[in-house]
Amino acid sequence: MDSEFDNPFPEPVEIEITDVFDLHTIPPRDVKAVVEEYLRLAHEKGFKSVRIIHGKGIGVQREMVRSILARTSFVVDWTDAPPEAGGPGATIARLHTQPHMLH
Repeated sequence: MDSEFDNPFPEPVEIEITDVFDLHTIPPRDVKAVVEEYLRLAHEKGFKSVRIIHGKGIGVQREMVRSILARTSFVVDWTDAPPEAGGPGATIARLHTQPHMLH
């Protein structure tokens, strides 16, 4: 097979999950799915809180992020980040800690 036609990205890129997630690199059409998956993984890792950086703009991504937080069962609450951590351009969400469940 001719290597110039090989997919240069055969596997999805794994991103390390930390307690801060910056949406600036995520295409707008993917934000909903990516935020939902990020929250699931952050919760699995046992984070007590996360900071999602959505930018200030006109507030579209901020509202999208907060609507996802509102319907996510393990999110306790959320607020604007303090000024030194992004202010209204970022949202801090507190998560329920997850007891390890046996299946």
